[in-house]
Amino acid sequence: ASAARRLSMSPSTAATRRSLGVCGIAVALTVSPIAPALADTPAEPLYGLIDAATSRLQTADPVAATKWLNGGPITDPARVQQVLSAVSADAESMQIPTDYVTRVFSDQINATEAIQYSRFSWWKLDPAAAPTSAPDLSSSRTLIDGLNQRMVDEIATQWPVLHSPDCPARLGAAKTAVAADRALDPLYVTALDAATRSYCG
Repeated sequence: ASAARRLSMSPSTAATRRSLGVCGIAVALTVSPIAPALADTPAEPLYGLIDAATSRLQTADPVAATKWLNGGPITDPARVQQVLSAVSADAESMQIPTDYVTRVFSDQINATEAIQYSRFSWWKLDPAAAPTSAPDLSSSRTLIDGLNQRMVDEIATQWPVLHSPDCPARLGAAKTAVAADRALDPLYVTALDAATRSYCG
């Protein structure tokens, strides 16, 4: 794995949020790394992986704000291919099947894009709720690259669990714990379910 991607490996969320005033939705105006949701190591073996996946989903808000203001498209095939190539290379170096990692990250990307489409839809309905500032896209992507690396590391560590009969139960417990710790709203809970649908081999 490249040194650049390993420089940023902690979960993240927006440091500053602008309230949209509807259903508790908030859009991150800046992006900065934060500590994991819990200071102690949770008992659930898949907690770290799910927490990283959730942090990556939460980058959808600042990225959507940036694309809204700059007129950029939500779907970026070139960027998607770049991400899939990078995580596949990392997986190969850890002797993890690349087709598994590609499938997992394709689900993750699709779920993240779905959140962005949801934000765009709302801002079109209520222009007053749209963001007026956003972080530079490159800073969000640096953060995402670090979370991608963290996810691949967690997949490698938890490979036996992910391919055990207990995986569905462990996955469900970890998602429930992370959703509670991060106070996820229904949109993010649904997105997390979509992002993790291929985890259990």
